[in-house]
Amino acid sequence: MEKRDYYEVLGVSKTASDAEIKKAYKQMAIKYHPDRNPGDKEAEAKFKEAAEAYDVLRDPQKRARYDQFGHAGMSGAGGFGGGQEMNMEDIFSMFGDIFGGHGGFGGFGGFGGGRHSKPQYRGGDLRLKVRLSLAEIATGVTKKFKVKKKVTCTHCHGTGAEGAGGTESCPTCHGSGYVTRTQQSIFGMMQTQSVCPTCHGEGTIIKNKCKACGGEGVVNGEEVIEVKIPAGVADGMIVNVPGKGHAAKKGGVPGDIQVFIEEEPHNELLREDNNLIYNLLLDVPTAALGGDAEIPTIDGKVRIKIEPGTQPGKVVRLRGKGLPAVQGYGYGMGDLIVNISVYIPETLSKDEKKALEQMKTSENFAPNMTIKEKIFRKFKSYFE
Repeated sequence: MEKRDYYEVLGVSKTASDAEIKKAYKQMAIKYHPDRNPGDKEAEAKFKEAAEAYDVLRDPQKRARYDQFGHAGMSGAGGFGGGQEMNMEDIFSMFGDIFGGHGGFGGFGGFGGGRHSKPQYRGGDLRLKVRLSLAEIATGVTKKFKVKKKVTCTHCHGTGAEGAGGTESCPTCHGSGYVTRTQQSIFGMMQTQSVCPTCHGEGTIIKNKCKACGGEGVVNGEEVIEVKIPAGVADGMIVNVPGKGHAAKKGGVPGDIQVFIEEEPHNELLREDNNLIYNLLLDVPTAALGGDAEIPTIDGKVRIKIEPGTQPGKVVRLRGKGLPAVQGYGYGMGDLIVNISVYIPETLSKDEKKALEQMKTSENFAPNMTIKEKIFRKFKSYFE
């Protein structure tokens, strides 16, 4: 099914502030929360849809990418908007802070008795930079990086405990991860839940910490990462590599790697979106008599035909010789646009001057008013 516009999902305008987006999401989450709509698959779908929209629009980089490329630009961006499978526990974990709890609303246990999950640690993200040539951008490329980062401890396999009996149930919360308090208020007896201060919501404590990692479940290490850069990327874009960042302590979710794209300037071709531009400077005889000219492209040289009487400012478009749209978004391959100018000699020999003087009297060398208007109309358009 085709995805709806994220702004439409949350019912906000494209100029909405962060506070307006957060408020709109909170209202949607309360309205369609599964505890309020038990067994209602439609409400659950809208609950997930709102979470996905908020995940993108709350992040400045994701929001800017979405505003530019729409849903197609979210592929590889990470998070729910990046095409990852959505899961209810992920939503409760990621957005519980909005309501002051862990998936329910506030400290009242949520609707229908509340829904709580043990905390899942997340590793930190890494940021890399890669410089790409136009040739690499045209085809896409795989780059390898040796990255120093936190890796899962091989001694305890990420548990942080020494041996099989290294953990035990938390004596404070008895394994639930939460403690419940009851107190008198003006509304009567109120029951609240909060994260256990002893185990910090894990439900277990480590009796014997791993000797290799000190109980963290991660150690310093390095890894060779292969990053597939899609064809058509542009300077300033970010390619997200999910799960290849720092390992998380105690078996949590690893972070991501964000690869920032830098585009190397080409010595002959200029880029404009998916089109490439080449400025061709013709000599007077070729412009007048016609002929051919060699044009550089990304994958080699091509020759184009120059018509007799070619005027400065003429544009020749080579279809499909530009760059592809990133991950198929847009209108396919760009073009190579050849802007033609004519070089007028700055110095002439005596014989050359004499030849031009003879030509000057010919009617064929008198300026054509139709051509003049066409050239100056094109020149004027650059300033409008």
